Amino acid sequence: MDKIKVMTVFGTRPEAIKMAPLIKKLEENEYIDSIVCVTAQHRQMLDQVLEYFKIKPDFDLNIMQEKQTLSGITNKVLERLEDIIIKVKPDIMLVHGDTTTTFAGSLAAFYNKVKVGHVEAGLRTFNKYFPYPEEMNRKLTGALADLHFAPTLKAKQNLLREGINEEDIFITGNTVIDAMESTVKKDYVFETKKLNKIDYNNKKVIMMTAHRRENWGKPLENICSAVKEIAERFKDVEFIYLVHLNPVVKDTVYGILGNVNNVHLLPPLDTKETHNLMNKCHFVLTDSGGLQEEAPHLGKPVLVLRDVTERPEAVEAGTVKVIGTQKDDIIREISILLSDENAYNKMAYSINPYGDGKASERIVEAILYHYGIINQKPQDFYPLKK
Repeated sequence: MDKIKVMTVFGTRPEAIKMAPLIKKLEENEYIDSIVCVTAQHRQMLDQVLEYFKIKPDFDLNIMQEKQTLSGITNKVLERLEDIIIKVKPDIMLVHGDTTTTFAGSLAAFYNKVKVGHVEAGLRTFNKYFPYPEEMNRKLTGALADLHFAPTLKAKQNLLREGINEEDIFITGNTVIDAMESTVKKDYVFETKKLNKIDYNNKKVIMMTAHRRENWGKPLENICSAVKEIAERFKDVEFIYLVHLNPVVKDTVYGILGNVNNVHLLPPLDTKETHNLMNKCHFVLTDSGGLQEEAPHLGKPVLVLRDVTERPEAVEAGTVKVIGTQKDDIIREISILLSDENAYNKMAYSINPYGDGKASERIVEAILYHYGIINQKPQDFYPLKK
């Protein structure tokens, strides 16, 4: 019989990290013909991940341009991807998460009557502008998808409420945990030399990111001002801020934190550097979605610089806390984790609800099941209780 043509489409660094272990499992399977297409919605940061995981795309749309807009990204992905779909004729297209590439890729597949598999399906905040544009990217992709690979039970429940057929939903865990199985090393030495000079044993190192569109302007100013005050108040604290390359973010961050001695401003790191920094830090301060999944796997508390999260499982488990973007709130919550050992330990030793390192295997099995290669639906992932 002919192999199942599975085309993965992604364009950003976070997508690439989470799709990489899945691509490897697709490539290994004798029943699947794996085709990889990148849009390069992010160019430099995407390439870092592709190089690390030794993934060579079959197609590269190379759409990134300076000051790109959401409508511009959508338009270019739709137009350029259609030619590839017509050429390849995939049986199913796999997209990931919540990016504009994900939504536009799904729409291009729909226009060409190609099935869509949505990896990391079902995450919701139920507020279409938070996170923006990610919440609607997820919902619209969910409406277009044929197979839904939900990382958790709660994500599955969200999809069921939206009328998705239960037979088409598979609880897989999150593929980022699969990726971390290969990236985190006990005695890791950083390629970024500055990181090797940090005293992780005697200092409380806070790894942080903050760059989301809804935080541009006053919220990001609040975040940076809070970090500056904490850095000046706690001399045993070192912040390592991985600053997004977008000029809107960089200008604000460097303007407020550029001259604070114990705040180290670095460009985004590659995958293995990021994961190993996370493993060595005291806790994580972020507005990112992915870090809310990755840090709990390493036993690191996470303070989320947003008003809502589409990942409530870790909040319920106790390892993540949503603290908003008001300066006084941020200062208070950081201070608690720095000063209260019981509060810190309660978060650090909570269960990680996001995976066991076998999500990619489950997704491949789900595809084989859907196409009748195997007869039994793969077993759903559920986190172990403590």
